[in-house]
Amino acid sequence: MTLTAPAPPEPAAPPVVARTPARVDIVVPVYNEQEILEDSIRRLHAYCSANLEYDWQIVIADNASTDATLDVAGVLAGDLERITVLHLQRKGRGRALRAAWSTSDADVLCYMDVDLSTDLRALPPLISALASGHSEVAIGTRLAPGSRVVRGRRRELISRSYNRLLRVTLRARFSDAQCGFKAIRADAARRLLPQVADQGWFFDTELLVCAQRQGMRIHEVAVDWIDDPDSRVDIVSTALGDLRGVLRVRFDAALPRFLAIGVASTLAYALLYLLLRGCLGAGGANALALALTAVANTQANRRLSFRIRGRAGLVRQHAAGALVYLIALGLTDGALRLLSGLDPHPGRLLEVAVLVLASAVATVTRYVALRSWVFAGGRRTSRALGIVPR
Repeated sequence: MTLTAPAPPEPAAPPVVARTPARVDIVVPVYNEQEILEDSIRRLHAYCSANLEYDWQIVIADNASTDATLDVAGVLAGDLERITVLHLQRKGRGRALRAAWSTSDADVLCYMDVDLSTDLRALPPLISALASGHSEVAIGTRLAPGSRVVRGRRRELISRSYNRLLRVTLRARFSDAQCGFKAIRADAARRLLPQVADQGWFFDTELLVCAQRQGMRIHEVAVDWIDDPDSRVDIVSTALGDLRGVLRVRFDAALPRFLAIGVASTLAYALLYLLLRGCLGAGGANALALALTAVANTQANRRLSFRIRGRAGLVRQHAAGALVYLIALGLTDGALRLLSGLDPHPGRLLEVAVLVLASAVATVTRYVALRSWVFAGGRRTSRALGIVPR
């Protein structure tokens, strides 16, 4: 009798995990738009109902309209589901977006201009890049291959010139800062909004510059865009405001603040070294003085240079700062050893001078590390420290 071994059981299929659709807020900031608001919102609502697979709602953000815009918005909210109205007492597109995004509990925060100049077919890819975790920010661009744009030569020239200016002055790597069709992940918005000072039209540009400086990925979606001939945007006034914003951001960057903090911490370090040198010796005084000033330096740069508020990431960033401290300790300790080899009994002032010089070299290293690693982005820093498994 022949015995046949039983066939091995089929491997069990992996369990199916139900994914909750991302919640999406689509903010439409408006000011005195009673003539077009109803038609635009109904078009947007119909498109979202037919094409979006997300848990979405439309937020009409009325920023101090003086006509019947708020009344029209109220009627729309009563007639249609998934419509909410936010009313602000002061003007400013940036102010309206900040208020709407700050009070939202959605996962993805979008906004678009009320004239719907951008073809709504670009909305699903704009959202999906964020809902999938691919990027932190997504923008519509009229200046990328594949986009189709209908607008006058004057506005085309102004737009291209402005974006060229951003590349030269702010080293912008995104192609179109002004297209009123953008989205951001809620966690990224919570990090960036405290860093954005503008409340008007420059809000978009400043948000993108801050995102780029934080090491966030900005996804671009080529869009079809038709200029609204009835647009009441004052191009000259808006352009001047944008130029003022560019100058402010250019010269209010992290580097000047970092240098000021560096000078203060270096002076404190030299003073502490002199006070501790007698009881701890050169090596001990250097290590302790450097440690104390390194902690204060990291915290000051976190708050003032890189404008990071709250406790999120605080321990992680100070842990990374500790690794930067070890590099600085190696540089200064090496300088002391070199000096003692050349002069076994150097004067205190000579010791301090050598340490300050070594500290200056360490400061350059610190700035590169803080900007490109410690405060660059939560995910990148976490991976570098091995805190967040991938």
